[in-house]
Amino acid sequence: MLNWDAALKSFVPGAPLSLSYRQPGVVLTDRRFTVPLDHDNPGGETIELYAREVVAGAKADADLPWLLYLQGGPGFGANRFVGQQAWLGRALEEYRVLLLDQRGTGASTPANRQTLPLRGGPREQADYLTHFRADAIVRDCEAIRPQITGGAPWTVLGQSFGGFCTVNYLAAAPEGLRAALITGGLPSLDAHADDVYRAAYPRIERKVAAHYARYPQDVERVRRIVEYLLRHEPVLNSGYRLTAEAFQSLGILLGGSEGSHRLHFLLENAFVRTAQGFTLSDAFQEEVHGLLSYAAHPLYALIHEAIYGQDARPTAWAAERVRGEFPQFDAAKALSGDGPVLFTGESVHPWTFDNDPALRPLRETADLLAARTDWAPLYDASRLAANEVPVAAAVYHDDMYVDTAHALRTARSIRGLRTWVTDEFEHDGVRAGGPRVLDRLVALSRDEV
Repeated sequence: MLNWDAALKSFVPGAPLSLSYRQPGVVLTDRRFTVPLDHDNPGGETIELYAREVVAGAKADADLPWLLYLQGGPGFGANRFVGQQAWLGRALEEYRVLLLDQRGTGASTPANRQTLPLRGGPREQADYLTHFRADAIVRDCEAIRPQITGGAPWTVLGQSFGGFCTVNYLAAAPEGLRAALITGGLPSLDAHADDVYRAAYPRIERKVAAHYARYPQDVERVRRIVEYLLRHEPVLNSGYRLTAEAFQSLGILLGGSEGSHRLHFLLENAFVRTAQGFTLSDAFQEEVHGLLSYAAHPLYALIHEAIYGQDARPTAWAAERVRGEFPQFDAAKALSGDGPVLFTGESVHPWTFDNDPALRPLRETADLLAARTDWAPLYDASRLAANEVPVAAAVYHDDMYVDTAHALRTARSIRGLRTWVTDEFEHDGVRAGGPRVLDRLVALSRDEV
């Protein structure tokens, strides 16, 4: 009989791995790297990074330039594509692609409720997590680039938070970049988290209004669900506490190309009749839990507001505080009248940690991060103003997740950056638009359009 304890102890996560295998039309190679936890202390603790190399099958032996993909988030591993899905097919026409699981995500050294206690108590955990922002990710990229390209610069494609990382890259290590392509990811260079959410709530309200205009029957459905939640505050089969505020956060779907339709289909079968009366159906509970739980990406909740921290001001649960300035999002007040209940969107709150079993053990850690007053600046405006790297950015008109006015102000601050402002796509345009978005950005970066 196999001794699983012995087998697991013999497994070394950071062991060299260069296994290659095939999917339709592509050759994949798993790559692992060891990097410092703190790049300012290169002789100290290390963590592991995982990345997947992808090349077109017909070009597997060709000498191709590299494209590094930085996923949105924070806290999400790189896409697990099958074959040449979404933008990948266009990229493989001329690049060898590296899909990086940023530190703490995917198959890289994890950071979650199971592993963070290895650091010690909440304070030690919070200190550890300060090393998981855009600046550390960029230094990881520079640490592994010589091993990948032999020292040659590469092109970076940054989606959403990956775009935030790319802007940091342009200022911190432009010598590593051949070109920079950004989709829905131009951050404000100086906005505090309060400013980010103060701009976000009106955008979210517009997205909700558009959803109800498309699906007017959902107004009553949502009111009925919220009324039930305020009366019962149920615990889902998974242990997740479904409060009205948590349900409202399903509005995060409205920032994606298919999100309004997905939300509508979710709402239409919320209730089932039982011997005890109407209650939330198992199917509804299961889907809601999958959408709201952070079990698969806890870093998103833990450092979401920290990605906006750049000075001595604490983020201090900005989304929760700023929400108080917009009373129209109060579900109980909406029910007292005849107006619609508004959904919210991409935001993390203290109750997020109270409701989600995957986050509850990390609540004090999150509080310490929210109170932190020593965040370092992420973007050097003077270096960006002197930029010489070709840069192209897709800016999605009225993007629910990244403020368009903030993005365009940043675009004007980066020398030579060319923008493509479009309302054809939502925030996930690089996925939903297939090769078209990447093709346009490549052409803009080369001054071909």
